[in-house]
Amino acid sequence: MSRTSWVVRFLMGALALAPVAARADSITVNTDQSDPQPKAAFQEVVKRFEAANPGTHVVLNVYDHEAYKQSIRNWLTSAPPDVVLWYTGVRLRQFVQPGLLADVSALWTPAMKEAFGPTAVALVTDNGKQYAVPYTQYQYGIYYRGDLFQKAGIGPIATWDDLLGACDKLNAIGVAPIDIGSKDLWPTAAWFDYLDLRINGYASHMQLMSGKMSYLDPKVRDVFAHWKQLIDRKCFVPNHAELSMQESQALLFQGRAGMMLLGNFITANFSPEMEKVMQYAPFPSITPGVARAEDAPMDSVAVPQGAVNKAGAMKFVAFMMQPDIQEMINRYEKQIPANTQAKLVDDRFLVDGRKLLQATPDHSQFFDRDTDEALATLAMKRFQEFMIKPDRLDRILADIDRARLRIYAPAN
Repeated sequence: MSRTSWVVRFLMGALALAPVAARADSITVNTDQSDPQPKAAFQEVVKRFEAANPGTHVVLNVYDHEAYKQSIRNWLTSAPPDVVLWYTGVRLRQFVQPGLLADVSALWTPAMKEAFGPTAVALVTDNGKQYAVPYTQYQYGIYYRGDLFQKAGIGPIATWDDLLGACDKLNAIGVAPIDIGSKDLWPTAAWFDYLDLRINGYASHMQLMSGKMSYLDPKVRDVFAHWKQLIDRKCFVPNHAELSMQESQALLFQGRAGMMLLGNFITANFSPEMEKVMQYAPFPSITPGVARAEDAPMDSVAVPQGAVNKAGAMKFVAFMMQPDIQEMINRYEKQIPANTQAKLVDDRFLVDGRKLLQATPDHSQFFDRDTDEALATLAMKRFQEFMIKPDRLDRILADIDRARLRIYAPAN
């Protein structure tokens, strides 16, 4: 999801082998929050923590997103820091089950579990124990140009037919209906996730994500049949494979495209003028009777099992649970605090997002967090290929399923 330079990769490799500070009054925190606002948020966390704990020094190491994801396993198995930022759900358990993360259940009092809610607690729990503390979350959905929808005579998009009709009306006024930058691959997974969630439901989707369902299953073929309807109706921008996520947003902002399926992080890129015309809507329903579930990635902080200053790390993670700290972080990041007692920034997109997530008990974490990383990488390449050459569907599904069998066969 972000830019990676070979320079950063080199530095990451070198740092992975570097000794970790072992002072009892020092806490080393590794984070991938390298964008300006999130980075500023964590610098403020460190400042407040050190002020609340005189004599304690926090070393904050900030890395590029992609390099961080590729290096964290090396840290955890060799020279771990005291605190790491990571995901929740499946990607968290991938480090819990081999014993790489410490049990932080002592922090999860009944009052804390109530403050965070059952969905958040479940996402950091494995075999009845908690291994992380979530601090932020954001919703996915349709972000659209209200002015262009009005010009084209488009009403609310609540159903699949509404979405197809919106494509026709936007095409009729010369506007590309759906903006997407599939060069980055992961934006295609948002479409797969939501089509599967709305057609087959959360339980079926998570069966597929865990490798227990075949990609040759008729349910999966139904997902692609709906996806092909969008392709055949010329819903997507024609050159999407040549555009990154950031590059594709320009089409929306210039009025050359009508909508995007994306996370709420897009709102940070709205100019004051764009803020006035942009609107948000949850992904429409498709199969009647299928309960709604939402893609709502949640990030967390965890303590490596091999942390040198584990006591200090537990204190830092507990600090991150506080409502005032979560409010401050998410004010910088324009996201939703995981602690429901933390105040939400006054932003209409976030207000709509929190209402949506509070009304929806099932939150998937996004395709590349919910399934094996290697399988996700291959599948997202095939999703992009399908959007360009939908006639290759049989070969694409067979290819993904061979990978599923190879990766998950020992576990299943």
